[in-house]
Formats: sequence, structure tokens, C-alpha cells
Amino acid sequence: MVSQFLPIVSKSTVFPGQKSAIAELKLSVSDLPMLSCHYIQKGGLFTKPPFPILELISLLKQSLSQTLTHFPPLAGRLTTDADGYVYLTCNDAGADFIHANGSHIQVRDLMGSDNGDVPELFKGCFAFDRTVSYEGHFRAILAVQVTELADGVFIGCTVNHAITDGTSFWNFFNSFAELSRGVKRISRTPDFSRDSVLISPVVLKLPAGGPKVTFSGDAPVRERIFRFTRESILKLKAKVNKNNDDGEVDVVAELMGKQSNDTLKFPDGKLTPLSWLRNAVSRETSHTNPTVEISSFQSLCALLWRGITRARKLPASKKTTFRTAVNCRHRLEPKLEPLYFGNAIQSVPTYALAGDVLSKDLRWCAEQLNKNVVAHTNATVRKYVENWEQDPKCFPLGNFDGAMITMGSSPRFPMYDNDFGWGRPIAVRSGRANKFDGKISAFPAREGGGNVDLEVILAPETMAGLESDPEFMQYVSAL
Repeated sequence: MVSQFLPIVSKSTVFPGQKSAIAELKLSVSDLPMLSCHYIQKGGLFTKPPFPILELISLLKQSLSQTLTHFPPLAGRLTTDADGYVYLTCNDAGADFIHANGSHIQVRDLMGSDNGDVPELFKGCFAFDRTVSYEGHFRAILAVQVTELADGVFIGCTVNHAITDGTSFWNFFNSFAELSRGVKRISRTPDFSRDSVLISPVVLKLPAGGPKVTFSGDAPVRERIFRFTRESILKLKAKVNKNNDDGEVDVVAELMGKQSNDTLKFPDGKLTPLSWLRNAVSRETSHTNPTVEISSFQSLCALLWRGITRARKLPASKKTTFRTAVNCRHRLEPKLEPLYFGNAIQSVPTYALAGDVLSKDLRWCAEQLNKNVVAHTNATVRKYVENWEQDPKCFPLGNFDGAMITMGSSPRFPMYDNDFGWGRPIAVRSGRANKFDGKISAFPAREGGGNVDLEVILAPETMAGLESDPEFMQYVSAL
């Protein structure tokens, strides 16, 4: 399905500049579960190029052809053999290239409102709207849509999620930009090896016609970007990593401030000394482990977990889930190449009762996340593979019980390292793919330097609750 929002000026197929030297790639145990997910949709918003739009279209087609020579799987198609194994056949069938007319849209229209809400207009800037990855059997693995704006251009890439994860996607996008601006050779060559434990003899049995997404794409949601500066993240990290003495002083000071003109008493009526208060607070906070260093991102995830749980007004006994996608390339032994092409991610769930998420402190929430990520070693990755082989299935993406949060993407991805010849993107945004209540994506902010943008998808009433949450919003900055 081509964009239903913007008129299409032209559509063509771009073929690799050279014939593929790869015959086929077998889908791995990390690829196969993504067959039920939408294609990935990410792109960059740019100022107007210093040459005519038709010249830009010609340039991008030529550089895309060169890029496909280095990434032949993106010009291939999915095939399923007689035994049920799914392969990516590198048959040089080509990628879709679309030129859309958005000349009635200005860059400021896409930048959104002051409150960070993402405009609906972005949904028209991508091809293959809500296309399930299994359909790579019948259509292109990659589609590039160039949307001409009144004072800029949006370059949106839509890639089959059973073929790429975020690491592979951004390596392609970066390479596409490099060749477009005249670089003779890409700086990061993808690795297409298929000799790890991720390649399994187990067959994933799929329903006739292929799998469907496991969430409703029509449920009402709001989409907003929350900006966190490096300074606010460091402040949050310092708060999470404070030792108990520091935390106790803060709590004692708060109690003393509230009772400045009152007499604090023991239950038996005696005056309460400061040392007793310290001991009492220490007992309340003794669940934390001050020797564990919590990362900036884990601190941010803990803040989000608490804020969304509070906004959802869940009962204390409700089990909540915070899912984090982890890169397995460096966790496996032997390690995969850093630029291994394909999916090499696993979803790590952390569970906690809503009552614990809200009654315990940020440090406790962050520690739960930290423990699971640290524990995801080579042995854990291999155990995930074994468990999948015992029950092969597609990944159940969604918020099934109203208490789930799924964190994807990464602020470490080089999303803004994409200069096609006239400057870096003004903004990086996504399409409608794989969005549901509780889906979060982490982006680096344009200025880099440790600033982070969170793309947050929530039910409207939950979003309103998060926006009025003082603990959460004190760390949010204006876009």
C-alpha cells in the first residue's frame, strides 16, 4: 500500500548496481518472530536542498542503487521452501522508490506543536503503511519515499522487520546518505554471516496467508515526543544512584519542613530525635543496593515506568511489565560482528506489582531493570533460543493486559549521522508501524551530547495523566 495521504508523483523500482554475490540468507530465531510485525518506518526531515527536486530524485535513485550493491538482501524477497524454512532470496528484484508531493506542507507543520504531539502528517511520509513483514514474500523488502515539502524534504525508509533490527536499519540509512553525498566507499560494511546459534533447524509453522499483527492498529492513542536534556538526565541518574545517607537527609529535611512548627513525637509521646528519623528512613530504604551503578538510560526507564503506571491508575495488585529490547551481538560467545545484518535482539521483560512500582523509590525500579539487563549474558541468550525452539512462534507485540510498556530503538543509534549532501536532518521521526498503547522508542536528540527524545505512545487519558505527573515532568524539557 502506497501512502494514502499524499499524491504520488512517481513510483519506480531501483535495482542494485551490481548483481548480488549472496544467494540466500536463512531467517534466524530473532528474524522469524518479526514476521508478524509491521515493517520498520523511520526517516529524516531536511531543509530544502540547493538543487531542483527532480535532480534530487535522480541523485537518490542512483545512490540507492549503489547502496543496494552493498546491502543485496534489501533488494531481495522472502521465500518459504517445501520444508517450511523461510529464506531471504537475494534475487536483485529491487526496492521501491516513491516521489510524493507534499508541497502544501511546510517543515514547521511536521515539527509539531509546542506540547510535543507528533502530527498525523508524518503517516503519509512512508510507504507500506501497516504492512506486515510476512508480505515480503510478495512485495519489496525496502521502500524509500521522498516527500517534497514547500520548504524542505522528508526521506522516509520502510524496511521489513524480519530482515533488519535497528542496528541494521541505521547502518543502511547511514550508508545511503554517505553515497548520496559523494563518498566513494561506505564506512561500515555489513556482515551477512549465518553461522551462529541464532540459525536453528526448527521450523516456524505459519497460518495460511501468513501471520497478523497481535495488537489493534485502530485503538485511539496519542503520540508525543518528550525531550530530556543531558543535564536533566544526569540529575535523574544522580538521584537514582544516591546512597542511602543522601536520600535520608532529603527525606528528613522534607519531614522537618512539613513539621516546622509542630512537635514530632514517638508513638509513646516522646520527642523524636533526628537520629531516630534517620534510622526510620534507613529501614524504609534498605531494599536498595548502593553498590550497583544504574545507567542513565535505566534511570530514565524507571522514571517512565513509574509515571505511566501512576497515570494508568492500576490497582496495587496488578502485575506490570516493562519490556526492553537488548542487542545480543556482543552478548553471545563467540560474539557476532557489530554490523551483523539481520535481527540480533531479544525482548527482556521485567515484572513488578503496580503497588511496588509506586510505593518503592526510583532506585528500586531501576534496579529491577538493571538486574535483568545485566543477567542477559551468553547463557541467557542461548536459553531464549532453546525456549523458542521448544515453542516456535511470532513475537506477541502489544499491551494485552493494560499494564505493559515496550521500549524499543536506542539513543545510541546514529540517527542524525545522515547528511545526503546539504546537511543533517532537522528531526528524525517514524511512521504508524508497530504503535500501540505503551510503545516507547528512544531517539538521540538532534544536538546529541547525551540528550534524549522519547517517542511515547499512550491511550489519551494515560498521556494526560503522564503530562500532569510532577515527578516525571520535572525532568522534561521543551522541544
